[in-house]
Amino acid sequence: MFVAVLLLALATCHVQAGDDFAVGVGIYDVTGPATGVDFMGYAFPGQTGEGIHLRLFARAFAFQDSKGNRGVYVSSDLCMTMLSMKMGVVDRLAELGYGSKYNHTNVMISGIHTHSGPGAFSWFLLYDISMLGFDKKHWQAVVEGITQAILMADRDLLTRAPGPIFVNQDVLFNSSINRSPSSYLANPPAERALYEQWGNDVDANMTVLTVVDGKTNRPSGMLSVFAVHCTSMHNTNRHISGDNKGYASYMFERRMNGNTTLPGQGRFVAAFGQSNLGDVSPNVQGAWCDGKVGGTYCSNNRSLCGGKNEACVGVGPTTFADDVGSTKIIGGLQFEKAYEMFSQAASTGTHLQGELQTIHKWINMSAITVQANFSTTGKVEHTCRPAVGFSFAAGTTDGPGAFNFYQGDNCTGCLPFWNFARNFIKKPTKEQIACQHPKPILLDVGEITPYPWVPLVLPIQLMKIGSFVLASVPGEFTTMSGRRLRKTVAEAFAKHGQQVTVVIAGLSNGYSGYIATYEEYQFQRYEAASTLYGPHTLAAYQQEFYALAEAMATGSSVDPGQPWTNGSYVNFELDGEPLWDTHPLGKKFGDVQTDVSRTSFAPGETVNVTFFGGNLRHDFFQNSSYLFVQRQESDGSFVTLLTDANWETKVTWKKEEVTQSLITCEWQIAADAPAGTYRIVHQGKAKPDPLSSKLVSYQGESSLFVVA
Repeated sequence: MFVAVLLLALATCHVQAGDDFAVGVGIYDVTGPATGVDFMGYAFPGQTGEGIHLRLFARAFAFQDSKGNRGVYVSSDLCMTMLSMKMGVVDRLAELGYGSKYNHTNVMISGIHTHSGPGAFSWFLLYDISMLGFDKKHWQAVVEGITQAILMADRDLLTRAPGPIFVNQDVLFNSSINRSPSSYLANPPAERALYEQWGNDVDANMTVLTVVDGKTNRPSGMLSVFAVHCTSMHNTNRHISGDNKGYASYMFERRMNGNTTLPGQGRFVAAFGQSNLGDVSPNVQGAWCDGKVGGTYCSNNRSLCGGKNEACVGVGPTTFADDVGSTKIIGGLQFEKAYEMFSQAASTGTHLQGELQTIHKWINMSAITVQANFSTTGKVEHTCRPAVGFSFAAGTTDGPGAFNFYQGDNCTGCLPFWNFARNFIKKPTKEQIACQHPKPILLDVGEITPYPWVPLVLPIQLMKIGSFVLASVPGEFTTMSGRRLRKTVAEAFAKHGQQVTVVIAGLSNGYSGYIATYEEYQFQRYEAASTLYGPHTLAAYQQEFYALAEAMATGSSVDPGQPWTNGSYVNFELDGEPLWDTHPLGKKFGDVQTDVSRTSFAPGETVNVTFFGGNLRHDFFQNSSYLFVQRQESDGSFVTLLTDANWETKVTWKKEEVTQSLITCEWQIAADAPAGTYRIVHQGKAKPDPLSSKLVSYQGESSLFVVA
């Protein structure tokens, strides 16, 4: 019904020929290792993958204007885009012969910031250390998946005709809160008053781009951008998940492609991109001691319970224990709002027309002179060599740290043991201490050798589609930081007579922690302690983005800068490949250990079957699955209805003894599941020979059962 309404609306729109954009869409699996690698985000030791709830995908949009100018935006279901990924993707595109078409200037890659996906894909030690190094196989899979999504979008572009792109904005409340409200209140009252209708201390505004194929006048893609952390799933979770934004994409694509289309295989692509999420949490009931809502609320500025940090945790819309339910609610709210705006695109949205422009620059964030007209102090200031403060180790209410660090710590002598440990690793200079003030330095990460801990040189980028501008930022801007940057970029265009809508594309092209405002920096909660380059980091970004925007607005060239070229990077892996695989005597890989519990199930019930198998880390089964729920047809054949990328399924790996693996495949039968005779199939690969790296494929099936 919606498509008919949209087509009717489109038919009434006067579209001037030659002004629209052709857009291709693509989607590809970037899930990576399901076992044996710690998840990225919480940096919580022991949060090691044990299976899959939702597969992770890269979703690409390739734009082309009437002059042939191209640009690609990618949203990946990953924690962030590391510099290693962006450089790897651009190199891979060049290797495949696409270097003249796609490069650093016109490829923008953003991450949704799920904290339930494997890590170990960075070149920098601060982001690999909790995962025991760099997993090259995982990095290659991520690079290949993003590359293939771009190439799919490029091929799809050739099948599309120029058509309308609509952008509209609205507010989504009750889906996010500010997890550092005391820091936000440090910003000027007059500035805060400007945003009362947009969510006060969170950006409640959602932006939706609706892409229409001019050949069919049917929508082919949707991009929603909304700022909220993907931390609905807690650090106790061990199953890969795209969290709330992954669920939102899953639901939107099912709505458009049909429930029978397997995830990642439909023509319509729906991305839920990330924005200025730095201090924005999906745990909307706030932070409570021991996660007990209605009990003791955590202390405001320091987020403590009984003087300790570890027990103060944020709670989603359900309960602390039901993080899957909270994920579904927060993701569902984003999906429903985006779908509502998408449905009204032609009637309420702005029709984007004109030119596609992209601009890109490498900047050394550790050595920027900030001019007085951009600095908060009104004086010439400088950025610093990167360092993290004590509150960095405290974590957040979404995922507290350990060792009783606490947020809001700007005391340089209160933890003498950790001061001693810091000085043993690398004692900060007086100049560095003064530059980073009032941050008490825990790790002087810009000076520790031999491996680089964080990047010094980072990419910044703008992509302008008609009057719509995406500003790619390599980190997590807080709510007010993002607002200031948007305002700065818009003012640069307005100076030259161009009125634009500016949206932050968060965690894009590289990663460098957080970006707090100067005022928030003084309070040294987690976001400020993680602002690497000192109190004038945001002002430096504003200055550099203003110059980029002016250059784009006037058609001027810009010095692209020099990319990061340090030959020393994290290339070790302490957590190596899994050992060989064995199975009990008399059994083989794929045999059933525990079959389905009975022969008949009803909607709402859960079916489980466990197989003897191999370690899931041997093969990621990219764009495939470890699990298939299959229904028997009248001729005796089987058709796959669900995979491990569906919300209703779950794959769990368990090590039995030293070298044996048990693989449990679970299906929670949905209320609308079609009646019939079913089986659950597991496929995998095993390494049976300890002296050989050769893998063997295997498959197993459950007994048949009826759903009625």
